[in-house]
Amino acid sequence: MMERKVRGRGMAASWYGIARTATIDRAGAWAELDDGGTGKIVTGVTEIGEGILTLLAQVAAEEMGIKPEDITIGDNDTARSPEAAHAGATRQTYMIGNSVALACRAARAKLDKELAEHWDVDADSIEAFDGEIWSKDSNLKMSMEEAVDICKKRGVVPVGSGSFTAHGTGLDPVDGSGSPWQAYVFGTQVAEVEVDTVTGEVQVLGIWAAHDVGRAINPRGVEGQIEGGVVQGLGQALMEDYQLEDGHTKTHGFAKYILPTSLDIPEINTVIVEDPDPKSPLGAKGIGEPALVPTAPAIMNAIYDAVGVRITSLPATPEKVLAALEAKAAAGQLEAAE
Repeated sequence: MMERKVRGRGMAASWYGIARTATIDRAGAWAELDDGGTGKIVTGVTEIGEGILTLLAQVAAEEMGIKPEDITIGDNDTARSPEAAHAGATRQTYMIGNSVALACRAARAKLDKELAEHWDVDADSIEAFDGEIWSKDSNLKMSMEEAVDICKKRGVVPVGSGSFTAHGTGLDPVDGSGSPWQAYVFGTQVAEVEVDTVTGEVQVLGIWAAHDVGRAINPRGVEGQIEGGVVQGLGQALMEDYQLEDGHTKTHGFAKYILPTSLDIPEINTVIVEDPDPKSPLGAKGIGEPALVPTAPAIMNAIYDAVGVRITSLPATPEKVLAALEAKAAAGQLEAAE
């Protein structure tokens, strides 16, 4: 006889494409090194809680050589800013992050050229970090505020623009074959569950999630994205039961559409794998939707490992698990009778 509570582990792996090449993806940005040694970025980016504005400030600060808190992200109204396209498809870091990096490099190139002539050094020798700028071939050094002032007094505003585009390859119009994405991310998750064989309830005890993100510009943000994806995947796997009948919603309200709460979340262990993308100036890829993909399959495999039944439709509600266990028991009794 099976024990009441049985534990099992399951694993699932996934891949996810970023930056459409079948239909060309693109994004643009403007950047300026301003008075006071500060920086301005303008792009039509949309912040929807994923932390893209923080990431763009980090990217701009690194490329300009100033502090992230000295970066201002300007108006994102596309009537007054470059197109950045939509906030989705795990493209924000890859498309907009790279366009901002290129814009900042263009602005720095103008500054470095003027400062190199002022100092009589090679422009390639100029480096900057944290609001200080210097020539590595000499002892010449000053603040970014002073450098910008010199640049402007020489009649040059250190401003630049950048555009990043996924290289369009298109797909075969007959059979659809081809490469639809420019970059790919990969992930693997392991789930441990405990199944109550009397009630059919499934409790997730732990998730181990390893994901390739290219270069992790903001590791804490990446961890948060992975954890958020896992929580969404857990809801998809066990709770969120959206029912339709003849095109009409049968699930009326959130009293019946159950979402995970803090009490349902297991310990989530994240592993960030950095495999930089060679076509990305930053080396970064993305981790928005990909973190969600392997969670539910890993949990389903863990249920099978625990009690030997396959749940083939989501969510794996207690009713479905009990029905599968009863069907398995009935099949076993039939085999024994034969």
